[in-house]
Amino acid sequence: MIKKFFFLFLIIAGCSENINNQKPNILFIMSDDHAYQAISAYDQRLIKTPNIDRIAKEGMLFTNASVTNSICAPSRAVILTGKHSHINGKIDNGKPFDTTQVTFPQLFQKAGYQTAMFGKLHFGNNPKGVDDFLILPGQGSYINPRFIGRDNDTIITGYVTDIITDVTLNWLDKKRDKSKPFMMMYLHKAPHRPWWPSPEKFAEFYNKKFPEPETLFDNYNGRGIAAKTAEMNILTHMQYMHDSKIRPSTLESMEKVEPEIKYIRGESVVRPGPNGFMGPFNRANDDQKRKYNVTLDKINADFKNNWPLMNDKEKMSWKFQRYMQDYLATISSVDDNVGRVLNYLDENKLSKNTIVVYTSDQGFYLGEHGWFDKRFIYDESFKTPLLVRWPNQIKPGTTSDEMVQNLDFAQTFLEAAMIDIPSDMQGESLIPIFKGQNDQWDRESVYYHYYEYPSVHMVKRHYGIVNKKYKLVHFYYDVDEWELYDRENDPNEMKNVYNDPNYIDIVESLTDELYELRKKYKDSKELDQKFLTN
Repeated sequence: MIKKFFFLFLIIAGCSENINNQKPNILFIMSDDHAYQAISAYDQRLIKTPNIDRIAKEGMLFTNASVTNSICAPSRAVILTGKHSHINGKIDNGKPFDTTQVTFPQLFQKAGYQTAMFGKLHFGNNPKGVDDFLILPGQGSYINPRFIGRDNDTIITGYVTDIITDVTLNWLDKKRDKSKPFMMMYLHKAPHRPWWPSPEKFAEFYNKKFPEPETLFDNYNGRGIAAKTAEMNILTHMQYMHDSKIRPSTLESMEKVEPEIKYIRGESVVRPGPNGFMGPFNRANDDQKRKYNVTLDKINADFKNNWPLMNDKEKMSWKFQRYMQDYLATISSVDDNVGRVLNYLDENKLSKNTIVVYTSDQGFYLGEHGWFDKRFIYDESFKTPLLVRWPNQIKPGTTSDEMVQNLDFAQTFLEAAMIDIPSDMQGESLIPIFKGQNDQWDRESVYYHYYEYPSVHMVKRHYGIVNKKYKLVHFYYDVDEWELYDRENDPNEMKNVYNDPNYIDIVESLTDELYELRKKYKDSKELDQKFLTN
């Protein structure tokens, strides 16, 4: 009897060890411009996202996750390489990516993983290290999108968020080699501008009203030149046709009532822009347009009746509501589709050995400081959502406030998969945090560097250092200004205290630490100058 029991114990122990040593699957889910404020696990005021929240409920929520450079293609290059923008070459959306750089999917493929990528990559048409892919060209389109495949391009009729999920599930169900672990990159276009929901979500969310952020009418008195000159104010820079879905005919008819509307805020009625009236709408077929027109008719009628009676403050509030209605509606579709994929993992007994990550390529302004878009080191664009589930490794329902970055993703995935990490990667594995071993995590500050200026939205170049208490920033190029924010006492970052005598010691210590970080990550004044002249 004892011998039988001992034999059974060995079998159970062996099985347990085999499970623990089994290489995990990786499901990396990333949306584009998804603000952490628009995930109910972070903030309940704007939207409910039960499926994305489920990842945090069953895993870990990071409250201080951030990016190294808050703009789409550079962020993606950092994630793929585990290196800062000045190393991988992709400093902005225009500069080329250094294709000699090794990406983590290449290392997974070499290690025997089956790899796939579906959705928005945003740079390059032939991603390295993936066995199968179907990616949107550039920004891609919300309606009837074109995709680039390994063998040929294809246009798929439908709504982009649903389609990306369909092809992802098809690969998992029909193309996956069940004898191999997989590394899947499931990459949504939404909620990138211009925010076009599905017809059903468009109608649903137009009937909703959302709370305004307390800094919506910020006058930037507490900040420097950079905040005052950025061109992403909802009232003055958000476009009527492109963003608020106002038809050219509606604007033209209103010239008699409000003559300045023809060129109001620099937006021409006569020339709607290179993509035509309301961009993605032109890709819709007749049946799709009929569905959209029901809501478009309501929006335009309401605009025509109410706009001439509004003052600037009321117009700002109106534009904010239109922005939120469409932006959040696209996120609602993302959440629905994330639920479809999580359910598939459950139904096919894949959940227990799959690391699921949900993140965005950066944060986004949802009216804070009167803004939309990203780019700044200020929290709403600098911070990014990060939710990770890994059964038997991450305790469900845990939260971490450690200073982590998208720079860390590659090393984390490689260590989890027991693949050697290249010595030139610059991040740190998050595995100790996953396992609650915070004593093995010693990073206190992170480094940030934004380059894309002069360019759209005119956010000045800057670099900085951020820890849990403070944020020190240097704006350069055509200015030379420093800013310091007390993150604990001024969470909305309304007052620059760089010249406040009470913060002299903080300025000195952070300045020293900032230059040490620049050395550590091999950034320099010489590189700044190189990227200014090339």
